[in-house]
Parts: sequence; structure tokens; C-alpha cells
Amino acid sequence: MLLEPRSPASVFLHAQPWFATLSAQEKNELLDAMVLRKAAKGEVLLAEGDPIDGWYGVLSGMAKLQTKSSDGRLSAFLGVPAGEWFGEGSVLKGGFWRYDVIALRDTTLIGMPLAHFQHLYRHSLPFAHFLIEHLNMRLGQAMSAIESGRLRSPDERVAQYLSHFFWSGLRKITLSQEDLGHLAGLSRQTINRVLKQFEAQGWVSLEFGRVDILNQAALEQLANPARIKASSADAQ
Repeated sequence: MLLEPRSPASVFLHAQPWFATLSAQEKNELLDAMVLRKAAKGEVLLAEGDPIDGWYGVLSGMAKLQTKSSDGRLSAFLGVPAGEWFGEGSVLKGGFWRYDVIALRDTTLIGMPLAHFQHLYRHSLPFAHFLIEHLNMRLGQAMSAIESGRLRSPDERVAQYLSHFFWSGLRKITLSQEDLGHLAGLSRQTINRVLKQFEAQGWVSLEFGRVDILNQAALEQLANPARIKASSADAQ
């Protein structure tokens, strides 16, 4: 793992909807302050118990957030693709990370130091709105995960976790079946069976360590049937 001064931060930050609303001085100061954390596949990017020193996004690669029980069992609860921020709730609360952030493949995180995050949160309305929207999205994912674990079939759970990547525009998801199993709370054997079923239906295409989405609508219908029905009723 390597911590270094910002490099491609400008491209990443200019893609953020709130960045254009900052003054020239604020933009320059933020660009100069950004840092990168790099890790190879399987390495820890941020460790549970480390002090929270900033807000992080995935610049390249993919990361997962996971916890470990006292008996050593792992539970991954969120996969974060490139272009997406994570951990804003923890950063707002402060203290220490309550989970590990692991590189699912060679991954680079981009970090906004805590002081800059707090300044923008207090003084930039567009930034605060972005945080609220992001937190609302995460809350929806968390509620879906709770419902999924209690009420959903394995097929629905896999479709649901695949659909988490849609909003960021991903259609080619580099994710092992083992990691998808950790996220969905299912065995690798069950994940393999479900994905093979999806492939036979023409919904996905499978390659080693990758799932290509071919029919997003079908997966969303399976993952969120109630929402799809409600949208159809509203349209009528």
C-alpha cells in the first residue's frame, strides 16, 4: 500500500457535481490536498480501528467493506466500484473505522482530508446536498440488504447485489463469485448456480472473475418487483 500526493485528482474532482460551485482558491487548495492510497488485490486499504483521517472514493479498481467476527468469519456488506465515494456516515461521525476496506483487484483510493471535508460540509450547500443524496442511497441499500437477508430467495438476493452497481453505470462487473457470495450472504456454490441460471436466461454473460450485464431490466424486476410494479401503476 502506498500513500502519495494527489495525481489524477483533477479529473476525478471535476466529475463531481459540487466541485464546479467552489471558488478558484477552494478548488486549488482541495486539489493540492487530495491523497492516493494504492493496494494490490487482497490487500487492506483502510483498516478497522484506524483513525478516520478523511473521506475516500475509489479512483480505479474496486473495493469491498467487510467486518470480521470474533471467530474469524468474514462478512462483506458493500462493494464499491471506481468513481464512487464511501464511508461518509463514518466520516461525519468521526473516530475510527469500524470495518476493513479491501482491494478486490489492484485498487487506488482518492482521499479528501478530514479538515477539507468538514469545511465543505459546513460551508458548501451543493456539497451538503450531495452528501444527503449519497447517504439516502446508502440507507436504501442497507434496508434492501436487511429485507433481502430475511425475506428474499437466493436469486433475488444475487440480482439485488448486482443491481447496486447499475446506478454508477457499470455493466461489466469484475467481481469473483466468492466476493459476491460474501456480499449477498450466500455460499459460492449457490452464487455459481444462480449466475449460471441468469446466463441461461440471457441476463448475464460470465467470464472468469467477471459478470457482464446483458439484461438490466430483468435483473431489476427480480431485485425490486414491488418498485417496478409501483412505477408501472404510476405511469398508467
